Amino acid sequence: MISNRRTFLSGAAAFAALGAAQAQSRGTALVPFENSAFPYEGAIPDSGKPFLDVTKDGKRGHTSPRGGVYFTEPTYSDRRTLLHIGAGFRGGQSVLVVFFHGNKATLSGEVVGRQRVTAQFDASGLNGVLAAPQFAVNALDSSGGRFWEPGFFNSWLNEAAQKLGAMSGAGAGVFQAMPVVVVAYSGGYNPAAYALQAGGAGSRVMGVILLDALFGELPRFAQWISANSKRAFFVSAYGPSSRNENTALKTTLAGRGIAIQDGPPQRLAGGGVWFIDSHGASHNDFMTRAWVANPLRDILARMR
Repeated sequence: MISNRRTFLSGAAAFAALGAAQAQSRGTALVPFENSAFPYEGAIPDSGKPFLDVTKDGKRGHTSPRGGVYFTEPTYSDRRTLLHIGAGFRGGQSVLVVFFHGNKATLSGEVVGRQRVTAQFDASGLNGVLAAPQFAVNALDSSGGRFWEPGFFNSWLNEAAQKLGAMSGAGAGVFQAMPVVVVAYSGGYNPAAYALQAGGAGSRVMGVILLDALFGELPRFAQWISANSKRAFFVSAYGPSSRNENTALKTTLAGRGIAIQDGPPQRLAGGGVWFIDSHGASHNDFMTRAWVANPLRDILARMR
């Protein structure tokens, strides 16, 4: 169950990176961030049009191509990020997994509840922590908000490190040094693409996992893969909903001479590009039933 407390199970030992034993604290929290995706008052990338393009009865809103008009309250005002210290977390060579959710989602309801993201994370046994920012609240909108801004992803990561450091009692330094894996589901592709291209995290990103998420921004993903395929991994699992886009990206990468592998990787480490055809998997249920049940657990377990 989600708690609003920022500190859990006191008496944590310092991390190995700080010259002590394993971490003993565990916790999950929804924490307000200064560096949040929303509110956002800038322009929409590429178009230059203002994001907030509607004013009605003194309220400002955004016209989503799929969902119509949504107003800042309640859709674009939730500053919280889900922070989760994994059950397998023990410091040392640990990983920060960033999860970008899809449309019609809240962190406590869809992400933690129906999709069981934190439970799958724990079941994978991964030595790591999880952070998931809230985007448009329960809306048909994939907008990245401030994640569109150059360097913002790195600012968000730094704040996540501060908050995780306070949560664990270990301090921010351990979390600032962690390599990052970006995971996106569905509409999370949009902020993920901008985070990779212009987010400022650089070589700290060691891998990308798309879970039926390649619905656009193919040039940005192709550019990142081309620049990092020998150093970082890329995995895209898909069903009928995003099959065409995945086929197109495979063609683009093959044309650039990048080796592509089909099916789940035996082990995720270093470079490599994999595409996983989940055949008839339902998009709405993809986070819990794709090529296997609990696919996030399956793919993260391959990083152990």
